[in-house]
Amino acid sequence: MELKDKIAIVTGASSGLGAAISKALAAAGATVFGLARNNDALQKSQKSIGRKFIPVKLDISDGKAVKNWIDKTFSEQNSPDILINNAGAGSFGKIDEMPAGEWYKMINTNLNGMYSITSEVVKLMKPKKDSAHIVNIGSILGITTRAEGAAYSATKYGINGFSEALFKELRVYNIKVTCLNPGSIDTSFFKSSGIEAHGNMLQPEDIASTLLHILKTPDNMLISEMTVRPLNPKAPDKNWHRTKRHSI
Repeated sequence: MELKDKIAIVTGASSGLGAAISKALAAAGATVFGLARNNDALQKSQKSIGRKFIPVKLDISDGKAVKNWIDKTFSEQNSPDILINNAGAGSFGKIDEMPAGEWYKMINTNLNGMYSITSEVVKLMKPKKDSAHIVNIGSILGITTRAEGAAYSATKYGINGFSEALFKELRVYNIKVTCLNPGSIDTSFFKSSGIEAHGNMLQPEDIASTLLHILKTPDNMLISEMTVRPLNPKAPDKNWHRTKRHSI
């Protein structure tokens, strides 16, 4: 797919990976509708990215609000070419200690929210003559697990299953579906689990670059699933890092 002049929707676009993906798409010439609940962060992103980024304050777990926005913004003549389902909630803890509200928050964002926007966007993608592409951001915890991550892994395994079934359903309409499963990323996402971000984690900009590579594949080529992880996931020794930095 040639990205110049394409229309993209990125959920969870206000920070971290979503902001990096939005910036990369805009730099490639796409118009990006960046969705998130934090309007201040969206406005900040727009100042950084430029006029190709259109901030949209929207909670994707509100299905009615999603449908209203899609109906108001798009039509068959002006429809999205790309949907990046990046928005995600993550909370970690013992299953018998985690508040029920945390479970429902992850289900409502990671699964119900993804369904709400995907089901509406697909209606607009099906009539398109050119290829369209949906990328669902899963997680390495959607193909493996860790202790105290049962709730989060359940949603990410769900995203993998959703993605595989969806690509088989939509391939006949020239709509690609990819599930991208990154390992730990250098953002504040895993803060609730006691994991601090560090430089050996995957960098958001590198994941965004990989995602653009997936989007740019030939029309009859589909990367249906990709797992990306740090080569060395351990945090660098602080003293070594300080010495190395000063020696450059």
